[in-house]
Amino acid sequence: MNFRHAKTILLGAIALSFLASLFSNQIGAYPLFVSYNVGIGIVMAVSLNLINGYTGQFSLGHAGFMGVGAYTAAMITNHFGELNFFAANGIFAAALLAGGIAAAIAGLLVGIPTLRLRGDYLAIVTLGFGEIIRVIIQNSDNIGKLGGLNFLYKYTSTLGGARGLSVSHSWTNLFWAFGLASVTVYVVASLVNSTYGRGFIAVRDDEIAAEAMGINTTKYKVTAFVIGAFFAGIAGGLYAHSTLFLTPNGFGFMFSITFVVMVILGGMGNTIGVILAAILLTLLPEGLRKLGSIEHFPGLDGERPLAWINDTKTIIYSLLLIVLMLTRPQGLFSLKRKFAPK
Repeated sequence: MNFRHAKTILLGAIALSFLASLFSNQIGAYPLFVSYNVGIGIVMAVSLNLINGYTGQFSLGHAGFMGVGAYTAAMITNHFGELNFFAANGIFAAALLAGGIAAAIAGLLVGIPTLRLRGDYLAIVTLGFGEIIRVIIQNSDNIGKLGGLNFLYKYTSTLGGARGLSVSHSWTNLFWAFGLASVTVYVVASLVNSTYGRGFIAVRDDEIAAEAMGINTTKYKVTAFVIGAFFAGIAGGLYAHSTLFLTPNGFGFMFSITFVVMVILGGMGNTIGVILAAILLTLLPEGLRKLGSIEHFPGLDGERPLAWINDTKTIIYSLLLIVLMLTRPQGLFSLKRKFAPK
């Protein structure tokens, strides 16, 4: 990938995101919500790819960092009601930054004592971290429990016997979702392709050889972990102000697995492939849901003849992933390395 014009591409992507947000009122609420999820998925997948793909670690707790950022950003915006356009966006930017910093600190606290581990051991530790975060939030009286988090302290409904709490406005929009996705891609890609970033590749390719050459492998692994956690925290802030309802169980193990699958499917260490996989795996479940909701389908009798897809969409989704992994174990969008050994 050529980075000579990376800044121009970044500014162009941000400008397009801003223009798209100006016309978002002409788009339905549901397509907008799915679009936000696409942007958030890109941020999460690309940031995890820095850890799993470029540095060769295996983190299973990325959703935990997302949860830290989501609750941090939401607690900050809790203290503000209706604001004008500039004040709202300023506070939202500060809240997202605070969420990213909080997640980065959590990543540092986890990374320093654990990233001397490798492989399965590291995966187990990061999995445990994600569950610890979920349990801590769930047992916090002010933000957790089964009631989730109230953004503006307005009780609205019940969800499964637990209080459902919502916000009267959403601050996540196309500009924030895709603008920050563009920034994430730019930062990670530029870092990896820099002189410093070659250390990540060295750690991934052969950690023992890297240590023998004087590379501080723990330093590089912790750096990747902290940067990845920072962007996951920002994604959490976007997610909080898109879904408008947070529960601790929403950041559990299975949510982390979703992003791991995006990285594996896109090709470990392939930024463009991971972006495409994030888009595909975000849209695929929504596409299956829409397909099952079609009232009449040409050539088929009855009303909603494809309703069975809604009942089995999880199975279909899983089978498609299995087929893709069997046919493309190197990743659906992966490319051969330029200097791969023959």
